[in-house]
Amino acid sequence: MKGKRKRAVTAEFHTVKRIDNSRLVRSIEPAKLRNLWRTVALGSLVAAFFMLYIFQHFRCIDLSFQLEDLKGQQTKAAALNSELKLEIAGLRDPMRIDVIARRRLGLTEPLPTHVQDYEAPDGAEEAAVQYVRPNRAP
Repeated sequence: MKGKRKRAVTAEFHTVKRIDNSRLVRSIEPAKLRNLWRTVALGSLVAAFFMLYIFQHFRCIDLSFQLEDLKGQQTKAAALNSELKLEIAGLRDPMRIDVIARRRLGLTEPLPTHVQDYEAPDGAEEAAVQYVRPNRAP
């Protein structure tokens, strides 16, 4: 047994220790925090500027479309207005009215024998005549 040595038996123990780090707060340097807030503020300002620019750009495009629509409506209204003025001028023509009265209604000019003077009975009141201007198209 000369060559036999005794080996030492070592036992390893593995223990689990639960550590609660929830109460630990990582401290941030004040200079880094200031720089962070400055960067956030600058980024927000730039983002707000671009949003305002984009809003104005799209609003301008929308208004140009609305302007084109209104110009089209104005053109249609002007054409309708000129057509209606021509129609009014045609309807007010005295010759047209005379032709309708003679052909459709069978009216003729009164002869001197058809006209009689009217004499109001005694005590009757006569109505006053007032001239009223007819409506005219502008």
